[in-house]
Amino acid sequence: MTIIASLLRNAQLADSPTARLDAELLLAAAIGKSRSYLHTWPERIVSSEDAQTYAGYLHRRRGGEPVAYILGQQGFWKLDLEVAPHTLIPRPDTELLVETALELQPATPAKVLDLGTGTGAIALALASECPAWQVTALDRVEEAVALAERNRQRLGLGNVKVLTSHWFSALDAERFDLILSNPPYIAAEDPHLAAGDVRFEPSSALVAGADGLDDLRLIVGQAPAHLLPGGWLLLEHGYDQAPAVRALLTGQGFIEVASRKDLGGHERISLGRLPC
Repeated sequence: MTIIASLLRNAQLADSPTARLDAELLLAAAIGKSRSYLHTWPERIVSSEDAQTYAGYLHRRRGGEPVAYILGQQGFWKLDLEVAPHTLIPRPDTELLVETALELQPATPAKVLDLGTGTGAIALALASECPAWQVTALDRVEEAVALAERNRQRLGLGNVKVLTSHWFSALDAERFDLILSNPPYIAAEDPHLAAGDVRFEPSSALVAGADGLDDLRLIVGQAPAHLLPGGWLLLEHGYDQAPAVRALLTGQGFIEVASRKDLGGHERISLGRLPC
């Protein structure tokens, strides 16, 4: 017989920077309980079947596989989202895009576009906060579109539509009050691509040319044709790319160009407004 406390104590996830949290999340999932249950009942016996499931989870995590992919879910904003290896794992820093959008755009009826939606995280978070908004979520990867649609349906958000599109290609002349994107922004030769969780994430959602700016250039260049006068463009980017992205926005005629810092103090998003 094995108890909860013993399983957590012997998890052996030393290579993970969040070893204790990983062990708790994986064990809670294996036994079908919450993390708080583990702390409340540390002496409870775990069945041999559940212990075996937990051992399998630990083996995968020791191999570097992200916890979110092992469990098939990840929290973002106030939502629990299904995730899969063909999409990026939503990260807390990206919530800065949601916060900034809610600050800039009144919660009155508005048209909002999320480019490269992946799991649907940004679009669904905004739609859940602002039922009067009509949100369009685009992704070029069919599996990602299907995943975002499953998340939309499970959350019951009728003010979101999920479409297949390579950036703006499926939109014709449609215009929006607000466009957001967390596009690929890592340089092709960046050594971080060979480390940590990103080893398991799709390179197509991470890499954007030699300097990491290819997709950002495209979005900034094409966004004015899809923004209403006075509309905002909000972009996530790399920790050292803010000056380059602000220059792109200014060069394309955007005003009120600025950047915002993430939880680590890095300039993580940049934004600009189309003149009225």
